[in-house]
Amino acid sequence: MKNALIGILALVASVAIAADGEREKTTTTTTTKTTMGNGTIAEYAPGKTFIVKETSGPVTYRYGEKVIYVTKKGRTLSDDEVRTRIKIGLPVNVQYATVGQDRVINRVEIDDE
Repeated sequence: MKNALIGILALVASVAIAADGEREKTTTTTTTKTTMGNGTIAEYAPGKTFIVKETSGPVTYRYGEKVIYVTKKGRTLSDDEVRTRIKIGLPVNVQYATVGQDRVINRVEIDDE
């Protein structure tokens, strides 16, 4: 009887451990849609304000953790180039992700010079 009870307890414990292991493997996937916008810069304050005048009107973008500035040929701009080249009236293509109601910039593309 004692051996049967130990066997049953061992079986229950192994099922509980297996069930617990399955819960640890459960993952959540978040899908982020990346979209492009384009127009000319209407307002710009580095790290604070980035508003683009698009065909539908002015669109306000929020800065993401990291924003990459590139030329159409794909060359990444240095911090100094960003400070001197990003200006009001400059035509841009903006790559952004929609987070709730916000458009969060992750890439800004400008014409090559």
